[in-house]
Amino acid sequence: MSMGSTAKVNKSQAIEDVERIVIARKEQANYVVGRREWMKYRELGVSKGSNGRIRAQVTSASKALSEPTGWHTHLCEGQFVYMLTGWIDLEFAGNRVERLEAGDSVYIPGNTPHNEIATSDSFELVEISVPADMGTKPCAPP
Repeated sequence: MSMGSTAKVNKSQAIEDVERIVIARKEQANYVVGRREWMKYRELGVSKGSNGRIRAQVTSASKALSEPTGWHTHLCEGQFVYMLTGWIDLEFAGNRVERLEAGDSVYIPGNTPHNEIATSDSFELVEISVPADMGTKPCAPP
């Protein structure tokens, strides 16, 4: 391959990469259906931009969790959560309970049993998962 054809390939790839850049504007929020009916899920465009390899969304709630979600796992490689406002209590195996507050984060490997047991009256968080299409499966307490 000559140097000229390499430049053409690189330019072509650069154009494809630029076309996959996705800007998510708060004023034009794209809300999607999520796992919990009382929460709002704002899709940030990462699923489209990454061809389904990654999902990123802002999850918010204006009322507290009324009862634990129940033990479950997510069918994914991993889930990352960063708390923007409020707090959430998560329960893991071995009676481990962790409170995440604004500024805290957690990485939960895929297929790890956990239970959301309480939240503040309102909260907002960023959630990233790999892959974008993350399933949820109820499970027995560990």
